[in-house]
Amino acid sequence: MYQIRKIKRQALILTLFVVFMISMSYAAVPLYKLFCQVTGYGGTPMIGSNNFYSVSVGSIDVRFDSSLEKNAPLYFEPVSKTINVKIGENSLAFYKAKNKTNKEITTMSVFNVTPLQAGKYFNKIECFCFEEQKLSPNEEVEMPVSFFIDPEIKNDKFINEISEITLSYTMFIREEK
Repeated sequence: MYQIRKIKRQALILTLFVVFMISMSYAAVPLYKLFCQVTGYGGTPMIGSNNFYSVSVGSIDVRFDSSLEKNAPLYFEPVSKTINVKIGENSLAFYKAKNKTNKEITTMSVFNVTPLQAGKYFNKIECFCFEEQKLSPNEEVEMPVSFFIDPEIKNDKFINEISEITLSYTMFIREEK
C-alpha cells in the first residue's frame, strides 16, 4: 500500500515538473524580450516618450540595416543607409517593405542596436516594429522609426567616443493560426 502511494506521488511530481518545464519553454522568449527591453541588455533600445532633449553634445552616425527570414517573399530595405543624428534631438527614418505575393501577409520585425552597450541610450518613440504590419498583395509601404539618442551616452566611459550606431531589423512572416 505504501509503495503504491509513493509511486503515485512520484508520478504526480514528475507530471507537474513536465508541465512546468513546458510552460517555461513557452514563456522564455517573451520573458527574455521583456528583460531586454527593461534593462537595455542585448542591444534592445529603450522606448522613449515624446519628451526629447534639446542638448547639443555632438552627433553620431546611425546606420540602418535590414534582413529577412529565409525565403520570405518580401522586399525590405532602409530608405537611407546612414543619417547623422544630433545627440538628444528627435530623428525620423524610414524603411520600405513590399509584399511580392498575390496574398495578404502579416509581418513582425525584430530590432537590435549595435554596439550592444548603446542599446540603453537608443530611445524609440514610435516604430513599425511595435506592432504587426499587414501587407496587401503587391503592396509597398514606407514605415517610420522615430527615435533619439540619450545625451547620457556621453557620460558612459565605455562608449562615449563611439561615432556610429547600427539599428538592425529582421522582418519575419507571421504564421496564421
